[in-house]
Amino acid sequence: MSTSAPLRTALIGVTLAATALIPLQGTALASQPGTNTAASPAASTASASSVAGIEDAAALALARSLADPAWSREVRRAALATDSVGLGELTGGATAAAGQRLAAEVAGADRGVAAAKGLGDGAGPLLRLGLADASMRNRLVRGVAPLVAAAPSDDDASTFTAYDSRGVAHELSSDRAPGRPVYLVDVDGSKAVAEGLKVIDRALRSKGLNTPAPVTGPNALAAASGIDTTRIDSVRITDDQEPFFKGDAEIFTLVTGFGKDGKPRVDTVEMPYLNKADTTYYPSQVLVNWSNYKYDMADAVMMEDDGDTNYQALAKAIVTILLTITDQGAYIPLADALLDAIPTNWWTDDPDYVDSWYTLARTSSGKRDGAAGNGWMSVSPYHVSEL
Repeated sequence: MSTSAPLRTALIGVTLAATALIPLQGTALASQPGTNTAASPAASTASASSVAGIEDAAALALARSLADPAWSREVRRAALATDSVGLGELTGGATAAAGQRLAAEVAGADRGVAAAKGLGDGAGPLLRLGLADASMRNRLVRGVAPLVAAAPSDDDASTFTAYDSRGVAHELSSDRAPGRPVYLVDVDGSKAVAEGLKVIDRALRSKGLNTPAPVTGPNALAAASGIDTTRIDSVRITDDQEPFFKGDAEIFTLVTGFGKDGKPRVDTVEMPYLNKADTTYYPSQVLVNWSNYKYDMADAVMMEDDGDTNYQALAKAIVTILLTITDQGAYIPLADALLDAIPTNWWTDDPDYVDSWYTLARTSSGKRDGAAGNGWMSVSPYHVSEL
């Protein structure tokens, strides 16, 4: 059952309004992508206040700092020791002068990323550094001079920009790994998702849209015997073709339905294990806690944090639209309303929307394909007994 025409009109209005919610805060770092040209702050192709712009500026600053041989050796050792290292941690512990000078800029970039993603001051450092591809390790060990790039946010881009230690920009193909090692600067996605879902939860709770069900009356008897849930036994998402530099996906799911109080509610579900396409996972994870819902049906919308996700904007848009929906005495799928409330910038470049599952029932069991055909889940009823 889809949303009504009047409601859909209202949803479109909310969607358009939500694009104005992205805060224009960032860092003073700036750069210009190009092809074998000296980078210039005056012609940056990405807003310096966006996550992509901040990452690109940090990549340029790091690249220039590698002109210091001692600092370059420190970075190389760190890149070879682990898949990724916190950029703030790396510069904060630097012994070389160039790394120490870079520390303040990186701290400012971390604050800018947190602001651009709507995470606030409590998120901590978010930028990290790692090799773009494991095949580059041998070349880095042999002493081949590395380039530095920001992790591209557009999976469909045919090229991306990397910088050398002179600040010269090099255009690289997204289809194959280049002959030189490339350090990638990007956001710690798992940390960003965990902090972002806290932002959403706080916004929902402030409006009574995900408060726990009261344990009084009939609910008290149910609580005493445990809770009924729907569990994910296995799950798989698909993808067509990813560029060589594409890292792990950062997936979360929004479960929505009507709460015991008759208000729409949303529960956030973090899925840190679900990080590769075309891979089947067996998490045995609780997806729906039915004690929080009035009806025996709920919807699930799976999303991916793909860089510029702003959680404050997303939370505000979701809250705004859900507060316009009232309980009509029968279950109404809310997935469409949730999707229509998502800020329009989420639908550009990359598929931040992964898939959705309509009308999951308390008794649902077995494989359920997503509505968009991008994934499937195998679910089963699962009773959690009281201790």
